[in-house]
Amino acid sequence: MSFLGNLIWIVFGGLISSILWFIAGLILCITIVFIPFGRQCFKISNFVLWPFGSDVNIGNFGIFGLVGNIIWIMLFGWELCILHLIVGLIFCITVVGIPFGLQHFKFAKLALVPFGAKINR
Repeated sequence: MSFLGNLIWIVFGGLISSILWFIAGLILCITIVFIPFGRQCFKISNFVLWPFGSDVNIGNFGIFGLVGNIIWIMLFGWELCILHLIVGLIFCITVVGIPFGLQHFKFAKLALVPFGAKINR
């Protein structure tokens, strides 16, 4: 089920999303100020490419990570989190969509606290 889920995910937008996040990471890493945001984009790119085989844990982060999360949430963290929660709930209404729904809940967690997130394979 996980392999099939990944295949469907990659075909229907995973690859495109991953490339977009990767490009965003490269652009943000051009300046020193945005390096943390760029690294976060690389994490999301990696996560999007193979989502059903990975999990997101909220780890520890220092003052720089705290500031990064505050900026991220003020810009679009809440919107991304709420959007993925809603999409996750919609997917979870059907048995077929449950894996995709659970994936969106992982995305919501990643969107809410990106600088403290660790992605496990």
